[in-house]
Amino acid sequence: MRQPAVLAGPLLRRLEPHRLVFWLVGSRELALTLKLHVAGQARLVTLDQGQCQVVPVGRHAFIHLIDVPLDDALPEDVEIGYDLLIDGHGIADWAPHLLYANAHGPTFVLHSRIRQLVHGSCRKPHHRADEGLLCVDRLLAGAATPTERPALLMMSGDQIYADDVAGPMLRAIHALVERLGLFDESLEGAVVDDSASLYGHRASYYHRADLLPALESNETLRERFFGGAKKPIFTSSTADNHLVTFAEVIAMYLLVWSPTPWTLIAPQPPQLSADEQRRYAREQVQIERFRDGLPGVARVFAHLSTLMIFDDHDITDDWNLSAQWEETAYGHPFSKRIIGNALLAYLLCQGWGNQPQVFGDLLSQTQTLTAHALDNCLDATKQDELLETLLTFQHWHYVLPTTPALVVLDTRTRRWRSEFTLKQPSGLLDWEALSELQQALLDHPSAIIVSPAPIFGVKLIETVQKVFSWCGYPLLVDAENWMAHRGAAQVILNIFRHSRTPGNYVILSGDVHYSFVYEVLIRHRNAGPKIWQITSSGIKNEFPPRLLEWFDRLNRWLYSPRSPLNWFTRRRTMQVVPHIPEHAEAGERLWNSAGIGQVFFNEQGQPEAIYQHNADGTPQTRMVAPQ
Repeated sequence: MRQPAVLAGPLLRRLEPHRLVFWLVGSRELALTLKLHVAGQARLVTLDQGQCQVVPVGRHAFIHLIDVPLDDALPEDVEIGYDLLIDGHGIADWAPHLLYANAHGPTFVLHSRIRQLVHGSCRKPHHRADEGLLCVDRLLAGAATPTERPALLMMSGDQIYADDVAGPMLRAIHALVERLGLFDESLEGAVVDDSASLYGHRASYYHRADLLPALESNETLRERFFGGAKKPIFTSSTADNHLVTFAEVIAMYLLVWSPTPWTLIAPQPPQLSADEQRRYAREQVQIERFRDGLPGVARVFAHLSTLMIFDDHDITDDWNLSAQWEETAYGHPFSKRIIGNALLAYLLCQGWGNQPQVFGDLLSQTQTLTAHALDNCLDATKQDELLETLLTFQHWHYVLPTTPALVVLDTRTRRWRSEFTLKQPSGLLDWEALSELQQALLDHPSAIIVSPAPIFGVKLIETVQKVFSWCGYPLLVDAENWMAHRGAAQVILNIFRHSRTPGNYVILSGDVHYSFVYEVLIRHRNAGPKIWQITSSGIKNEFPPRLLEWFDRLNRWLYSPRSPLNWFTRRRTMQVVPHIPEHAEAGERLWNSAGIGQVFFNEQGQPEAIYQHNADGTPQTRMVAPQ
């Protein structure tokens, strides 16, 4: 069967009047021509090597990183049509699923200011919840005018789950690795010597812990990366199909962002025990539902500027949670390779499109590695050198020059490690990163901050996390929140109090698998600031319903405005007002439904309407301030 020219994409990434950034994966290196339709006029741009960099990741897989500077600015607040021509054929020919009804091609809108956006996190393919990105597909299909379309889609973490993979998804990944000839690699510190041996090993499905060295000193490593971290307070997660190789993670991105790769494979179940067969069959139902929604997901990516930032599951659960975690993970070549491979795939599939200009050296080093894959295998020395550089890279964060300003935080790689004990959770940003954040905010009247984890979370849950951290078990409850580290908490609150930082903040977050809105007033600063913590999670994930109901209820009882317990929190100088989900039961503050968040802004950069669109088709939920 002949390979289609395009395997995934185009994804619209960072779009500005003088610059257009796209992402696309082809089965070969493509000669592309960009065609723009502006006010009835057509503009053709032949994409040369300066505008389209190509990174081969297999014999039949080439990532195209397209960054087009424009001398003449494109108009704002109008619909702009575009096409990518391959051998004279446009998107309507090679990807008709990307077009809305009666359209001749995809379109985008450059907004003069952010009047509305959509946001979410946590998209796990085999979760039983419906696909939240299809809510955006319906929004775009129903938008009658350009200004009715969101300015952007912000994905605030866990775009993939590299550490929690269903058996049928892993089987599809391996089938796609073989079909596309994705590059092999050697593996140090594992029972298997290379990726080919990994894919064919009897323990490759549901038993990847067995592929680690059977040494007593590696028990912590085994539990951390493959054993499945038991989390009795919140939920259980499994890492027994944890992705390992660069090829596996690249295949995962293709399979979660595009329907086309699924048409190239017909994976069959591997040899499994009776219990594993039943589990595989249950997971297969959810994976097929997920696959069937991918045309609509790809259509969203082709019509709406999409910005991203990682959280832990894009790499591995509890990534850099504590200094002890880092010592364990980076102290072994196998776990270090696992993390590095996922981060390299993030660079190529997510990070680059946010701000291409900062990745020049890393991209050149990556092209050198992949362009010289002898016998379809990556050079181990060059791969380790690249990953070493990547793991110390510190420019994943970015700022968009929008109105309001959009500041996206990297809360994973620049952490404030505990000064008291290595087991204690690290602060989500270190002193230097927090200082840079303050500089980025100075003299802006309003700002949107994207923090993967909520800055102002649910007090009871944070208290549970603190108790487990005191007992030396932060991993059991994902004890990662802004208030878990005294230094980071104090500095971020001081930034909000600074007289030259914005008077209006909107904080967009995900991570927690439920949605909520808090309006926060910090005292001791004249006229503000006013802060809205808006959390939307997950896109395709949910919190255990009964457990969340009890957390919500207990939080209201224990931390009511008159409760003396408030004096033991770092928010004693703040007034926190929860917004009420419109369709919630009496008193409910936390909304537990997969979907997508939508925020409308007024001219002052304040949210004037906040919605949570429910993936299950129930009416959208408005988050309403109490009267």
